[in-house]
Amino acid sequence: MIEKLMEAQTKIYSPSRLKHMKVLVVGLARSGVAACRVLRQLGSIVKATDIKPAEALGSIPEKLDELGVAMQLGEHGVEFASDCDLIVVSPGVPLDIPLLKWAEGSGIPIIGEVELAWCLSDARFIAVTGTNGKSTTVSLIGDILRLSTPKVRVGGNIGNPISAIAAGLGRDWIVVAEVSSFQLDTCITFRPTVSVLLNITPDHLDRYASFDAYFQSKARIFANQTQGDIAIVNLDDPRCTEAAHGAKCSNLFFSTTREAEEGAFIKDDTVVVRVADIEREIFSIRDLRIRGPHNLANSLAATLATIVLDTEASLVRKAIREFRGLEHRMEFVCEIDGVEFINDSKATNPEAVRFAIEGTDRPVVLIAGGKDKGSDFSILIEPIRANVKAAVLIGEARAKMRQVLEGECKIYEARDMVEAVRKAYDLARPFGTVLLSPACASFDMFDDFEHRGKVFKQAVEGLKR
Repeated sequence: MIEKLMEAQTKIYSPSRLKHMKVLVVGLARSGVAACRVLRQLGSIVKATDIKPAEALGSIPEKLDELGVAMQLGEHGVEFASDCDLIVVSPGVPLDIPLLKWAEGSGIPIIGEVELAWCLSDARFIAVTGTNGKSTTVSLIGDILRLSTPKVRVGGNIGNPISAIAAGLGRDWIVVAEVSSFQLDTCITFRPTVSVLLNITPDHLDRYASFDAYFQSKARIFANQTQGDIAIVNLDDPRCTEAAHGAKCSNLFFSTTREAEEGAFIKDDTVVVRVADIEREIFSIRDLRIRGPHNLANSLAATLATIVLDTEASLVRKAIREFRGLEHRMEFVCEIDGVEFINDSKATNPEAVRFAIEGTDRPVVLIAGGKDKGSDFSILIEPIRANVKAAVLIGEARAKMRQVLEGECKIYEARDMVEAVRKAYDLARPFGTVLLSPACASFDMFDDFEHRGKVFKQAVEGLKR
C-alpha cells in the first residue's frame, strides 16, 4: 500500500516563509520551549509569554534568553503581542484567554506545535489519538517500525515535542505522534498519512463546554486526510465510527469482538489482518505481554497501522512478544507477601480506571482521587461492584468520589500517598491487588501523573523495606 501514501502534502507555512516572520509562542511547557528553539533555528523573530512568573519556570527563561527570545512572564499581554505575524500556542493554554481572543479578532493566525512541526517536516506522520491508550499504542507502533527501518521517531503528547523530533526530516522518515484533543484544536493543515482513533469517552470536561465539543476535537484527526491516506478506527466504539463517517480517506477497522470487513480482528485466538482481500495471521493473543482487553485493542490498532506501511508480519510478531508496556500504565511494581502493586497513574479519567479494574484477575483495593476534570464517576460503579473490595481515596475529588461510590465497596480516605499505600496493603492481604488508578488529574498533590506514579512506587518500596 505504500505507493498510495506518497502523495504531495499541502502546508500552510513553509520554512522559508516562517524564517521572515515575527512569531509569538504562548505557553512555555515542553512543546512551547521546543517551538521557540526550532523557530529560532529557522531565523524567525521569536517572542514568548507564560502566565507563570520567571521563578516558577526554573532554567527556561535563561535558556530562551540565550536563544534571543524576548519574554513576558507572569501575564499574557496584548500589547506584547501586537507586532506579531503568527501565534504558536501550547496545548495546555486554553483557547479562550483574552490574548488569543484578541488575536482571533485581529486576524492574527493561531496554530499549535503539531501544525508547526507538520510545516517544518517532509516526513510521513502516523497520528494516534483517543481518550485512552495513546501512549501505549504509539510506543508499540514505534517499536514495530524500528525493526524494519532506523528512520522512525516517536513523540508528541508521549514526551518529546513533535517539532523537536520532526523538523527537517525527509520523506523517507516516519514520525509516530501521540496527538491530544488540545493539539488537534490548533491544527489547520495537519494531514497524517495514517490516523488512528482508539476510543472516545468523556474527558477534559473542565475545558470543553460539552462532550460533543470534545468529540468534535477528536474527529479533527481526519479533517485533512484525502484519498490515499488511511484512517484506522475502533469498530467496537460507535463514537469512533461516527467520527470517521464522511472522512475522505480509506477507513480500516479493528475489533476485539467481531470480524472487520477490512482491518484487524481476532479469529481462533489469533490476530488476523485482512486488507484488499488478502488475509494474514499476525500473532497469537498469548504473545501479548501487556494486561487487559484494552491493551489487546491497542495492539490490534498498532498492528494495522504498521501492516499498511508494508511491515512484515514476522517483525510485528517479534515486537508484540517483546513489548512490556510503559511506566505508569498498568505497570507491575512488585509483590509483597502475596499482594501485588500496580501503578496505573496515567489513568486520569473514569473510563481508563474501568479498563484497569477489568484487566486484573484478583480482588482489587483501588487508590483513586486527585483533581476532578468534571468527570462522571458513576461509570465506575459496575466494575467496582464486580471486582473492588475497597477504595482508598485521596486528593480534592475524594468527597465527590465517596458520594458516588458509597455502598458499592468499603471506602476509606488518606491524607497522602504513603498513608494510602499502607492502608491499601492492609486491606488487600493476603492475595489481592493494590491498584493506583486515580480517575483524576494529579495537579492538586503532584507535578504530573509521572510524579504521582513515582511517589506511589517510592511508598511501595518503603513498605517493602
